[in-house]
Amino acid sequence: MASKLLLIAIFILDVIAFGLAVAAEQRRSTARVVQDEEDNYNYCSYDSDIATGLGTGAFLFVLCSQILVMAASRCFCCGKALSPGGSRAWAVVLFFACWVTFVVAEACLLAGSVQNAYHTKYRTIFSNDPPSCEMLRKGVFGAGAAFVFFTGLLSQFYYATYSKARGEFQPYP
Repeated sequence: MASKLLLIAIFILDVIAFGLAVAAEQRRSTARVVQDEEDNYNYCSYDSDIATGLGTGAFLFVLCSQILVMAASRCFCCGKALSPGGSRAWAVVLFFACWVTFVVAEACLLAGSVQNAYHTKYRTIFSNDPPSCEMLRKGVFGAGAAFVFFTGLLSQFYYATYSKARGEFQPYP
């Protein structure tokens, strides 16, 4: 029988991670070219850098959720054997699917946070070519949020099917 308290804790961690990732997508840094008339050059001016912290927070919350699920299920490889049948088969499939979506979510959130924190320091003398103000591409944190959602969903199903397969085990007499 799956622990309801554990399922609730996983759900809360994943909802927080999803919310932080969506907020990071909404608040990612933007840049604009500013002219400094006194020193005769153009430079990039970036707005708030809060999306980096939000993305990092989402990264940590989904990591905690995954650690909690894997610790509770003993990472699928330790402990007593699971009973053969549909529950065990689904647990194996969901285990791998959960890890794939987790890795993609973490990669999106980490790459988005790092790229959002990177601010170019280029300056150009007044010319027709403005400086290259690099910004995070739109949708990176959004993709991370989508994969956080899928990770949360798959980890809930994984733990439920794992618990069912563990509970049905009957050793041979």
